[in-house]
Amino acid sequence: MMVFKNETFGLLKTILDAHTMGIRAAANLLEECGYRVILAPQNIENALSTITSENSQRLIVKWIMKNNINHIGFSYRLDTDNAINYLGRFVTLLKREGLYESSSAVIKTIYFAGLIPACKKIEKEYEGRIKTLCGGEMTEETLSIMGIPQENIPKSICEGCKYDKEILAFGRKLIKEQKYKNSSPLVRNSYAAYGSSKDTLLARLNHNFKDGFQPLIRAHSGPYSSEMTREECLREYNFWCRNLAKSGYLDILSIGSSQLSQSNFGEDWAGKENGGGVPVNSETEYIDIRNAAKPMLVRTYSATKNIKRMANIYEKTINISWHALSLWWFNELDGRGPNSLYDNLKEHIDTIKYIATTNKPVEANVSHHFSFRGCDDITYIVSAYISAKMIKKCGVRTFILQNMLNTPRSTWGIQDLAKARAMLNMIKKLEDENFRVIFQTRTGLDYFKPDIEVAKAQLAAATAMMDDIDPDNIYSPEIIHVVSYSEALYLATPDIINDSIKITRHALKEYRKLKKKGLTPNVKNEDINERTRKLEASSWKVIKAMEENIVDLYSPEGFYIAFVAGWLPVPELWSDSNEFIHAKNWKSKMISGGVVLVDHDLVMAIDTRINKCISYIPNAKYILKNKYSASV
Repeated sequence: MMVFKNETFGLLKTILDAHTMGIRAAANLLEECGYRVILAPQNIENALSTITSENSQRLIVKWIMKNNINHIGFSYRLDTDNAINYLGRFVTLLKREGLYESSSAVIKTIYFAGLIPACKKIEKEYEGRIKTLCGGEMTEETLSIMGIPQENIPKSICEGCKYDKEILAFGRKLIKEQKYKNSSPLVRNSYAAYGSSKDTLLARLNHNFKDGFQPLIRAHSGPYSSEMTREECLREYNFWCRNLAKSGYLDILSIGSSQLSQSNFGEDWAGKENGGGVPVNSETEYIDIRNAAKPMLVRTYSATKNIKRMANIYEKTINISWHALSLWWFNELDGRGPNSLYDNLKEHIDTIKYIATTNKPVEANVSHHFSFRGCDDITYIVSAYISAKMIKKCGVRTFILQNMLNTPRSTWGIQDLAKARAMLNMIKKLEDENFRVIFQTRTGLDYFKPDIEVAKAQLAAATAMMDDIDPDNIYSPEIIHVVSYSEALYLATPDIINDSIKITRHALKEYRKLKKKGLTPNVKNEDINERTRKLEASSWKVIKAMEENIVDLYSPEGFYIAFVAGWLPVPELWSDSNEFIHAKNWKSKMISGGVVLVDHDLVMAIDTRINKCISYIPNAKYILKNKYSASV
């Protein structure tokens, strides 16, 4: 059904579902098309969660009538059965009140966004009357599903999404031809330490491949079944490692260790929940994995406690190819570890100083975690830069710069390119004879559509985007973290991992061939260049203000004050602690394909942002002194 300009959308979810990025992205898109959008407040989310209550039903109906809502978007990304039950009760309520599917109905259409099993059941049960969005839809596809006429979609959106459509068309063609299936493993140059306990990432990069430089491929793997014993899970994983090593497609194995491996290594796990992932709990088990994985390089997650001790264990057991530290994350702040934020920063920075003595690279596993909590694009860049500079100050000689594309998923490709270029340009300025930056790219965690053939095309398209970040540099990216195309549906087996690598390698080769012929999108255009310049200028301004106003910024105390005073905004942080009120008290919005901070729905001036943060520094210092006085 076509939606008219004077009609109103209401978007809602239950209070149980913490996923808000999809709803916010949809709201921003609809508003850019000129539509009025009402987001359900918390009391309506609560009412939806208790919809069997008559009082809750009255609140929902009153909210719809008061706001003159004509089209409703209902989001639920948790349990499938619950999704169907909540939606069913909601539809029944609307029908009973004459608001939907009646001659006097005010609700013309209902849309459902959720997991693919729920979407399929809802499409079947309602015979297509309720349109569904299961993730991975492109901008114009989302608007089309929601009934927005093409003439109501601004030219800026159509032009902004042109690049995304072009590289997806490239991906679809490549998958349709299926030539990627014939890809053979690349022949590596041999060198003395190759595959040994003395092998390193830098050696692997410097002695690359016989037919010229090719990015090293990293993939994450970690099978687990609650129906198997811990020992059986480890045996299966070692089988996977031998399989991946023998096939020869993967260069760097990333062990998807369990939460208990990170938080309770070497302890008795009786009665504790594994939480998924490879349940490694001894040094011997790590050594077994390393031996099964040869000649691949191996790495794993950092720990969430005893971080320095575990970094040393990774050195001894798997000769870890590089360490990844999350600094502000994987602690009490996000529920992923036992440390307080300040203690986490102290422990991480102390660990980085230890890693410097091993001469191993360090990755700041940081920026995308800010994006997961609703940060703007400037924060994404700033958090990466100050992390890199701090790591350099700690004596580390090699920095792995990770860039997660498609985060949030609704980001336009041209903005992704601008964001990546700005970040890469700025961090590359830190390079000197004692500090090298290695660029690693990957697709977003929730980028792939839950349709295998479409996801394969998306993987090829994302590879094209990776090559467009630094389009004239055949040595960029140096590492590609391949996220398997099955990510949205099920765990990637060795066969799927290898298949995903084949797609990635073939896409990179074919896209570069087309680029030489001038048959790829123009990614040196003024729009992308201007976006890059603006992001760089604003990011440098924030960094300069941080360095001038926070004493010893590149320290645990400095990084703590920076976060608590709001210099790194996280509007969707789950923590309700007053300690982080200034970090949360921002509003971000998707505008023109990028995420910005807004003030009354207008883009916030960078000086306004900086002045707010400066004003919050005394309070951040007070909290640090009073809460952590024994530690400071």
